[in-house]
Amino acid sequence: MLKATVYVTIKQGVLDPQGVAVQGALHSMGFQEVESVRIGKYMELSLNTDNREEAERQLKAMCEKLLANTVVEDYRYELEG
Repeated sequence: MLKATVYVTIKQGVLDPQGVAVQGALHSMGFQEVESVRIGKYMELSLNTDNREEAERQLKAMCEKLLANTVVEDYRYELEG
């Protein structure tokens, strides 16, 4: 069994309205040193395989088909186990 950790983030140059809202809230709370905020997604998946090559192929397909909108988001993943 392999454990995959997937990170999805908004691409640089793409407006992140949620990040802007969080930055504004932090500024209003007195955290003026926060220059920017980017919001992303974190996912953990358990894969019922020991074949790392197959797991990476499947992870790439999952990310590109469902987990990330590759037009505006980047993704990366880590495999353990």
